[in-house]
Amino acid sequence: MDVSIQDHPYVPEFLDTFALIGTLLGETSRLRFFTDVANLPLRPAQMLAKTSASLDLLSGGRFELGIGAGRAWPQIAGLGGPQRNPREAVAAVSEAIDVLHALWLPGRTVSLPGQHYPLAAQTGPAPAHRIGIWLGAVGPRMLDLLGGKADGWIAPIATGYETKPAAQDRIDTAARAAGRDPATIRRVIQLVGAVTATPRTTSRPRSGPGSQPIRTSPDIWAKIITELAAEQRFDTINLLPEQETSEQLRLFATEVMPLARAASA
Repeated sequence: MDVSIQDHPYVPEFLDTFALIGTLLGETSRLRFFTDVANLPLRPAQMLAKTSASLDLLSGGRFELGIGAGRAWPQIAGLGGPQRNPREAVAAVSEAIDVLHALWLPGRTVSLPGQHYPLAAQTGPAPAHRIGIWLGAVGPRMLDLLGGKADGWIAPIATGYETKPAAQDRIDTAARAAGRDPATIRRVIQLVGAVTATPRTTSRPRSGPGSQPIRTSPDIWAKIITELAAEQRFDTINLLPEQETSEQLRLFATEVMPLARAASA
């Protein structure tokens, strides 16, 4: 099971994402953690590589890296970060991926020119396993970049359900153009909601923002997840519980997911 943790450093009451993940990795032995998604403008790629590799090494390979290009630009600027237009944001993510991969191959001296993340450094340490780089991508340029260079797509909850098939197709096209097999790219859909005894949601939403909550029983949850896997090719479900309680996590893990796996099989 993976646990995702958001990264909005400009929200005063939120703890630092990487400090929190490091603490939780130290207190667990089987759970994997990933950033959903790391705020790249406030976390320079060079240091993001070091932090990610360190967390992965210390945990025995239980860290994955989700990256976001940035969104709340006034708040980012308020913390000293850059303000980027969409084209600059995509270019920065592309450079960051190159820097991450370069620094995770140890024992070399590398130089990479870059407008956003130039690099001239010795590389290392190597992570314990090949860390996946997953992008929270929306626009066509970012989807193209994802298909060409990234390991997974974290579909943002702000986008509509009806937009996701076209986004999947665009990722596939970009992957093939880069000589990659689209099937190797992970696909994560984020679902907001609650596991309830009485279903209030009776079928999978087919339009509207992904943030609309699904409140239903374990069997209908399983049906929705199975349809998303079969019809829209999502291989991973990221539950964003309306009620952040251990009971909701228990119900999803022990009652919803076994039914979904059985139906998929």
